[in-house]
Amino acid sequence: MFKAFQHPGVWLVTLLCAMVMMVTMGTRQTMGLFLGPLNTSTGLGMATLSLAMAIGQFVWGAVQPISGALADRYGPRPVLIGGLLILSAGSALTPFMETGFGLMLSVGLMAAIGSGSCSFSVLIGVASQRIPAQTRGSVSGFINAGGSFGQFVFAPLTQRLIQTLGWMGAMWSLAVITLLAIPLANKLTGIQAQAQVHAQKDLGLGQTIKDALKDPSYIFLHLGFFTCGFHIAFLITHLPTEVGLCGLPASVASWSLAIIGLANIVGSIVAGASVGKYRSKMVLALMYGSRCALIGLYLLAPKTDLTFYVFAAGLGFTWLATVPPTATLVGKLFGVRYLGTLFGLTLFTHQIGGFLGAYLGGLAIIEFGDYQWMWYADMALSLFAALINLPIKELKMPTNHPTVNT
Repeated sequence: MFKAFQHPGVWLVTLLCAMVMMVTMGTRQTMGLFLGPLNTSTGLGMATLSLAMAIGQFVWGAVQPISGALADRYGPRPVLIGGLLILSAGSALTPFMETGFGLMLSVGLMAAIGSGSCSFSVLIGVASQRIPAQTRGSVSGFINAGGSFGQFVFAPLTQRLIQTLGWMGAMWSLAVITLLAIPLANKLTGIQAQAQVHAQKDLGLGQTIKDALKDPSYIFLHLGFFTCGFHIAFLITHLPTEVGLCGLPASVASWSLAIIGLANIVGSIVAGASVGKYRSKMVLALMYGSRCALIGLYLLAPKTDLTFYVFAAGLGFTWLATVPPTATLVGKLFGVRYLGTLFGLTLFTHQIGGFLGAYLGGLAIIEFGDYQWMWYADMALSLFAALINLPIKELKMPTNHPTVNT
């Protein structure tokens, strides 16, 4: 697993990407903790607030291929720094928003655009162009683990900030913390990218996208990733409410989110190492299948603190550990020249699922008073995702790329 980091400069690239991911994903993945306080403060209702956060899920995905394409074309520095500034501004403006439209603007657009511009498509693209091909699976796992570590750190931190400073003070605190990632982005983008050796002629971005969208394997990958987004957005947005429905304190929700992040650190690293040994599509099929089993066990178990913590640990192991094998598959199919764009498109599909998971969860709680039907939908989609990955035609990763030069 750690042999990948014997190459010069790989550790530095990985660490910087992981730290930026920690900040942007840490702030984004704890937004569900603000749902209750926002509802109490604004009186806008769960449906309106869920819609604002669902729009954020969608926009976060929609900006991924755009930010990836901009980074591929103009370089990652302006994309990353601009994204961090927009994310900070969106968080800072949220307490001033008293209408549904205002929250859709600050949380649904600004914060989502900012965090999406500093996330997987750009960061994994940046790393892939600065490291040897044989290290990409392991490195993407560690970068992804940085986002999970952010969730582990930011979930209890945000809950404590809400309790001590109020939700407005907590939101302003997150805006300030976001700005601390700007020097990290500067250092990362100062590392020179290497000239890539391509087995095929560069057909240009437009033709590459057209060819990719005609490839059944790429479409199957999108369909599986759609399910992943549905799961994550539903839980990130509505787990605090689910905990409340079970009569448990809010701290159980924040610690459950933290445990998910902690477990995904391990899961991401294991997934990154696994794609160097096993077929990525089989790794994905196993992850999605395990989610179906875990949700079924959760529904049968008594709803106690321990149940939520065990469920969070089990689900957290595969949470966003789907990113390394998905990114690796895109690289195997089409190379890394336009990885930021093509992987960004899969993340867009991921967040279409995220939009539905967040918004339908809000409708379910209003219509039925609980999330039972959402859990059933989660199980069905998990099984579908496990099966749809199996027909993917997985190619070997080329290994003739030079090492990073710092």
